[in-house]
Amino acid sequence: MAPGPGSCDRSRFWFCYAPWRFLGYLRQIPENAARFLALVCILALAQLFHAQDQPLVQENAAVPLVPAYFVYGDSTVDVGNNNFLRTLARADIPPYGKDFDTHEPTGRFSNGRLSIDYLAKFIGLPFPAPFLSGLNITTMRHGANFASAGAGILSESGGDLGQHIPLVEQIQQVSDFKDQLVFNHGREAARKLMSRSLHYISIGSNDFIHYYLRNVSGVESDISPLDFNNLLVATLVSQLKILYDVGVRKMVVVGIGPLGCTPYFLYEDGSKTGSCISEINFMVEEYNNALRVEVEKMYESHTDLDVIYCDIYDGLFPIVQNPSSFGFQTATVACCGMGRFGGWLMCLLPEMACQNASTHVWWDEFHPTDRANEFLAKSIWSGDSFQLCHEMTLQQLIAQPDRSSAP
Repeated sequence: MAPGPGSCDRSRFWFCYAPWRFLGYLRQIPENAARFLALVCILALAQLFHAQDQPLVQENAAVPLVPAYFVYGDSTVDVGNNNFLRTLARADIPPYGKDFDTHEPTGRFSNGRLSIDYLAKFIGLPFPAPFLSGLNITTMRHGANFASAGAGILSESGGDLGQHIPLVEQIQQVSDFKDQLVFNHGREAARKLMSRSLHYISIGSNDFIHYYLRNVSGVESDISPLDFNNLLVATLVSQLKILYDVGVRKMVVVGIGPLGCTPYFLYEDGSKTGSCISEINFMVEEYNNALRVEVEKMYESHTDLDVIYCDIYDGLFPIVQNPSSFGFQTATVACCGMGRFGGWLMCLLPEMACQNASTHVWWDEFHPTDRANEFLAKSIWSGDSFQLCHEMTLQQLIAQPDRSSAP
């Protein structure tokens, strides 16, 4: 059993167990040495009691800008949860990660960092670790990543790839974490951590790629694109409201990128010139617009909620249309893949990768390179290259006083 507040850990400090023996020992050694040893022990005890009394949320810390950073979504933000699942959607083999900080594959679907990694640096926090890597209530004090490649807004999406964690389960995981916080630290401490932390949601691509556009169970024949978009938005908003009920008060909701410009769909459509597939992009834009409206409604109807919608479509599409203006050489061919545009087969071997990924917008058949992710992250954070976030940037969201009435 862990020692309670104000108690002494006997396994670490033997003098707690028998203080009279400790005092007797001090009388047997030289005075200067006794004073020094007593000082060391007093400092150790002070450190112990101070650590036990540390609040879950630091009240006046200059950095980081938020106490914790939680991420939910799909392969656009998965940092390794799928490494622990039986699935085809894994990125834990080379050449994935070849340009990452460690130059090793981590489970990120890119050659290097994802946009959420850059945002973590801007915020002043470490990269959120994958939840399935064995995190506990202590290691999650600065956040966690619940995202799972293949996951969709709808639980049925991505089932053709194998195991994954749907959004509804990801939100259940953070709800369970909140319950543990309440049990270990009390309701008020849990409320402060959840409400002051940043929660980033990026999901929806697989509902198109691995469900609607594949016509799983005849869904494309039964539901019009407009009705399907409305279904997705309504389902996602219902999950965002559950996050609100859990105590989340700072959210970033991210739209879907231009799927019709990815190497996969260029190959599937048999494109000759590399022009984007307008029908697919139109569906995505309609979905993004509907989601933006609903997120803005949430902001207006909840006076204690800080939530912004960020449209990465508006960041990637201009780059794809004019890559040279942003320092890229190609926006149609994946750096790592096989077949026309690198869209026939996913990245599997180091020999399939190009020499310099920074010249490509796309790393593999669906996912941007590190350099493209950096463009998106800076735009989300401060509007550096594009104004992706509506109402305010992420930097402004974090800087403004909490709308919550709680102190």
